[in-house]
Amino acid sequence: MNEQKFHAFIGKMLGDLGGAYSVPTVRIGFRLGLFDALHAGGPATAEDLAARAGKLAPRYVREWLLAQAANGFVDYDPASQTFTLTPEQAMIFAIKDSPVYLAGAYDLVAAMIEGEAKVEQAFRDGSGVRWGESAGCLFCSVGAFFRPSYVNNIVQAWIPALDGVQSKLKAGAKVADIGCGVGFSTVLMAQAFPSSSFVGFDFHAQSIEEARRHAKAHGVSDRVRFEAVTAKDIGERDFDLVTMFDCLHDMGDPRGCASHVRNIIKKDGTWMIVEPIAGDKPQDNMNPVGRLYYNASTMICVPTSLDQEVGEGLGAQAGQAKISEIVLGGGFSKARRATEGPFNMVLEARI
Repeated sequence: MNEQKFHAFIGKMLGDLGGAYSVPTVRIGFRLGLFDALHAGGPATAEDLAARAGKLAPRYVREWLLAQAANGFVDYDPASQTFTLTPEQAMIFAIKDSPVYLAGAYDLVAAMIEGEAKVEQAFRDGSGVRWGESAGCLFCSVGAFFRPSYVNNIVQAWIPALDGVQSKLKAGAKVADIGCGVGFSTVLMAQAFPSSSFVGFDFHAQSIEEARRHAKAHGVSDRVRFEAVTAKDIGERDFDLVTMFDCLHDMGDPRGCASHVRNIIKKDGTWMIVEPIAGDKPQDNMNPVGRLYYNASTMICVPTSLDQEVGEGLGAQAGQAKISEIVLGGGFSKARRATEGPFNMVLEARI
C-alpha cells in the first residue's frame, strides 16, 4: 500500500463526509431563512441572527453558524464573534435567481436518500422505480434544482443558439415543451415570447397540476396549457419548436419518442434537446460534474427509465453521440450541438 496515496484518500473521504453531513443543516438554514437573514442584514452574532430570522433559539443558531463556518459556507470573525455571508457565498445560498443557487440541489440529495430502499430493491429484481414514487416530492426538488439554470440560460443563451428559432418565437410560434415537469421551462419561454403559444406535456399528473399553478401565478395561462400525457401519446401536430429539457434520457423509449417528435413537428421545425453535459466515453466523465450526474442517474434516471415501456435506461451521462444516434434514427437528418455550459449541452435537430 502506498502510504501517501492512502492518507490523501482519507483526506478526500473526510471532505466528502463533511459535505454529506452538511446536507441536513444547510436544508434547515434554507427553510428557516437563516441564509436569507444573514445576507439581508449583514454581519451578525448568533443572537442577532436568531432574532432576525424570527425569534429562533440562539443556542441552536450559534451551533448552526459554527457548522456553516466550518463548512466554509459563511465567514466567521472570532474577534467580534460575528458571521457573514460573502457575495460569493450568497450566490449559492441566498440569491434565488443566481445560476448557482443550490437550495434545490440539497433537497434533491434528501429525496435520493429517501428513495434509497426502493432503488436498492430494484437492484435486486431488475425492476424500475416510478417517477414521483421514490420520494415524497422528488419532482419538486428536481424542478427546483434545474430552475436556476433555466432562468439564466433558456432565453439568454440556448434559444438564441438555434438557427432562426428566436425570430420565429418573437413573430409567433407554436411550441411543445415535452417532459415539462412543474413547468418552469415552459413559463419562462412564455414570458419571454408573448406572441407565441406553448403546451407543456408530462406523464406525471402531479407535476402538471403544479405547472398549471405556476402558469396562473405568473399570468401566462392565456398562452400556456399543460397536459398530462406520455410523449408518444401526444396527439397535437404542427409544432414550430419542440423542446425537451433534461428528460430524454429518463424516458423508457427515447427512440420511439424521437420518431413521434418527427411526426408532430413541422417540416421546417426545430427540436431542441437539452441534456446533461457528458463525454461519449465513461472515462471522459470522471470529473466533479460527471460524479454528480452518475450518482443522480443511479438513484433517479435509470430507475425511472426502467420502470417504463422498453426501459432503455440511457442514464444521465449518455453523451452526444448516443443522443444523436437516437435522434437521427427517429427520422431527423441533422443533429448538432448548438451550445453548451458547465452542466448542459444543447442539441438542435432538424428534419
